[in-house]
Formats: sequence, C-alpha cells, structure tokens
Amino acid sequence: MSQENNKIAMDIEGYLKEHENKDMLRFLTCGSVDDGKSTLIGRMLYDSKMIFDDQLSAAEGESKKYGTTGEKIDMALLVDGLQSEREQGITIDVAYRFFATENRKFIIADTPGHEQYTRNMVTGASTADVAIILIDARKGILTQTRRHSFIVNLLGIEHVIVAINKMDLVDFSEEVYNDISKAYGVLADELGIKNTYYIPVSALEGDNVVDKSEKMPWYTGMPLLGLLDSMDISKEQTAENFRLPVQYVNRPNLDFRGFCGTIAAGEVKVGDEITVLPSGKTTKVKSIINAGDITEDNRTATTQFAYAPMAVTITTEDEVDISRGDMIVHTKSLPRVSNSLKVMLVWMDETPMEVGRSYDIKRATSVVSGAFEHINYKVDVNTYEREQVHSLGLNDIASCKMVLTQPIAADAYEMNRLTGSFIVVDRITNNTVGAGMIVGVSRREEDAAKLSEKEYTDAERALNQYIRENFPEWECKVV
Repeated sequence: MSQENNKIAMDIEGYLKEHENKDMLRFLTCGSVDDGKSTLIGRMLYDSKMIFDDQLSAAEGESKKYGTTGEKIDMALLVDGLQSEREQGITIDVAYRFFATENRKFIIADTPGHEQYTRNMVTGASTADVAIILIDARKGILTQTRRHSFIVNLLGIEHVIVAINKMDLVDFSEEVYNDISKAYGVLADELGIKNTYYIPVSALEGDNVVDKSEKMPWYTGMPLLGLLDSMDISKEQTAENFRLPVQYVNRPNLDFRGFCGTIAAGEVKVGDEITVLPSGKTTKVKSIINAGDITEDNRTATTQFAYAPMAVTITTEDEVDISRGDMIVHTKSLPRVSNSLKVMLVWMDETPMEVGRSYDIKRATSVVSGAFEHINYKVDVNTYEREQVHSLGLNDIASCKMVLTQPIAADAYEMNRLTGSFIVVDRITNNTVGAGMIVGVSRREEDAAKLSEKEYTDAERALNQYIRENFPEWECKVV
C-alpha cells in the first residue's frame, strides 16, 4: 500500500476525486467450511498489494501463533478478525473489506460456511451484486454449495462465479475442473441462475487469483480479479421506476417543509408529477436539494435532477401530508398498495416462527405491525423439494402469506431489492428474527384497500396527523 499511501499524503483531494468517479461492485464469498473463502480474499488483497504495512506485520505475527501454513503468512488471518475465528480457523461473522483497482471499487463480504451461521451468510448476500461460490476441488459439490446457491439465487444475485479452489491438491487437473463445472452447470440450470462463470484457482498458492497461473495452461479465461474488474453489472444498477422512501420530514421553520431520503431507484426532476403512498395524494416536485451541492456561500443549493442512490430533500408544490415511512413515486409508475403480501422468508432466530403472532415488519423506512397468516411451504435446501410445515426454525426458508395492519406500497423483490425486502423484529425482545423478500401482492386485499379509501375533511386529516405524531403506539393509519 506504499504507493497508495504516497498518493494520500501528497494529494488527498486528488485521491478522493479519483475514487469518486469509479463504479462500485459488491461481492461475497460463500461455500462450505474450509473451502478457503478467507484465504482467497486474503490472497487477493495481498497479491494486489492492498494490505497496509501494519496489517501485514500483524498478520505475520498472528500466523506464527494461529496459522497453519508453516513459515508463510496465513492469508485467512488478513480477513478473520474475531479471536474465536482465529483460534478455530473458521469464519463466524460477516467480515467486510474494501479495496480498489484502477477501474473499480470493491466491497467484499466474507461470509461463514457453517450451516448454523446461514443467517450471517444471508446478511452478506443481501447487498451483493456478485457471488463467488468456492468449491473444494477434492470434494466437489456439497450440501452447503447447494444451500448457498439457492440463497444467492433467492436474493436475486444474477452473477455467480464458481471458484474451484485447491487445484494444487489435485495436481491442477483439467478433468477434475471439467467434472465439477459440468455438475454445477446442472445445478445452476435447476435454480435458473442467469450468469455463471468458472475459474480454477489455488488461493493458497495464488494461482488464477490476481495473476494467471502457469500451472494450468489449459484454462484460457481471466484470473478472478480480472473478471471482477471487467464484469458488466449495469443491468442491476438500472432500476426504472422512481422510488423515494421518506426517512425524515425536515421543517426548520414555517417557510420550509422538505422530505428527506435516499432514492431507492430511478430518477426524478423538478416538475415531475408524484404520488405519495399509501395515501395516494398527488402533487408535483417543486425543488430538489442535494446536500453534496451545498457550500458555505450557498446553503440552499438546489438541483434540477436527482437519481439513485442520491440522498436528497425534495419539496412539493402543494401542502400534502407526507410522513416518515411513506413512499414517493412517479404517478405514471405506481407500485401496488396492499396489506397482504406473498413473501419468501428466512427465519434467523432460535425461537421458532409462530403463525398468527404479531411482529414488527420493517421495510425501507416504514415500520408496520404484521403477522404470518399461513406457511405455503418450506424449502428443503438440500433437495429443493417443498414441505408442508406449521412452524419455522432457525435457518428455515419458506413461502408465507404476510398480513399487515395497514397497507404499504409494495414492489416485488426482483424489481427492487430495497423496497421489496424487509426484516422481521420480535416485538418483545426487539431482536431481528427474520428477513424476507416480497414475491407478490394479493389482488383481493389490494382492491379492498382501495375501496376503503374515502374523502376526509381537513379537520379529520389534522387530527389523524396529530395522533400519529404524538401517539405512534396507537398505530393510527394514514388517511
């Protein structure tokens, strides 16, 4: 990192500007225990010279204490940060690392391989664009390979790199590589994974990680870092429909009322006709304030145009009641509004999920009470078969019907990963007990929600707003 350190020391502004214009790729590594996930990331950082001097010195010291690589540096220790991880030689928590090349910035999520830590793997996968699934060349496809492939596909990750690792232990055999590639191809077709790439690597020795291996001349593709550096993920970054979950209503004085949030998808410009959901009220965008444009001389800088994932404040031409948790969208591209949703649920708590029990459902900036009315089926991730069950245990994945106490604007997860996902919070312990993806919206409840709308007087709306602001525990719905 000495070259990077020199850039930072000599011209910090130029260094930041250089990185500001690079696009970002998030990826995770997953697979079974001891497949070499942490070692692969450590090797990638080490060979691309993205390790700070103090980190390298610490890893050298730790390798003598915990490492299993003799006199060499144990690359896994560059990633495994917890004391228990180093002692056991496994990954327990999700470890995030950042690095950049000349073309791109990367955020890596190193996720655990143990089945009991599947929830941690789900957490790491929830924000990833690309998944690297490691397969031990000696063992081939295992149960965790199938489990993690299913979760990766469930979470909408369209690019999967199959890194067949430990090729040094099978004499860099092309036949072994071909057999595993063919077997995974069948699995990928079964799941419907769209883009699959295969690379034979040795994370321990550094073959095909950053530099192309001379020991596998039969492999004509790019090494792993080269593939990540050049991969086209533009399709995932171009959600069409404008979505702004309102995070905060900014009212510093009587003359200003702005609605703050991070644009989840799409773009918006001054003058656009917008609708506030779930109330359905319409107005137009009066101004857009982008914090990045504000300077000491201009504290009210505005812009004519904003897009995802910018954090902005917008004002409206009309005095429309908008609160935290509402969704601002273009009137021409309305999502469905309903209190009844079909979801895929990953249960993440030791206490089983109870059908009919009330939970807090957090989706984007909204928090609504809800319950799971019915479990349609549970998925056996080993066979991908569907089972009929009455409750869900830790790490179970199931299709459920979720009913909320009030309607929300719902996008399907495959259309928008931010507004189509949610977490489940236990109302007593306040623990996050589940995570889910919206699959569909019930037409019947959607229509019922529309029919229940009525015209309210100004006094009724003012009373409604007062109650929601001062007595949120009453869970008064928006009118």
